[in-house]
Amino acid sequence: QVRLVESGGGLVQAGGSLTLSCAASGSIFSGNVMGWYRQAPGKQRELVATIPSGGMANYASSVKGRFTISRDDAKNTVYLQMNSLKPEDTAVYYCSLRSDVLFYWGQGTQVTVSS
Repeated sequence: QVRLVESGGGLVQAGGSLTLSCAASGSIFSGNVMGWYRQAPGKQRELVATIPSGGMANYASSVKGRFTISRDDAKNTVYLQMNSLKPEDTAVYYCSLRSDVLFYWGQGTQVTVSS
């Protein structure tokens, strides 16, 4: 089993920045893909960014150029640096880890961007 614990959400004004962190623990195998998804009220969960171990990051077009995903494999932690935040970025942000055919979610952290 894998446990994912997010931190770093909160309230920020439009144009501001936040950094989310997600620490993974448990049976973590190499070659996994970690990422961030988000879900706004009344909307489906959507991909924000993913990053494989030793690979290139992938971003949703809506966040490209504003958000940066990174990971520290020594700490089993993934980060999401969010800059130039917009009110439409308001959502619950979920950390994810995919290992082979298994997919794990964190509990989510709220990000609210005020206009």
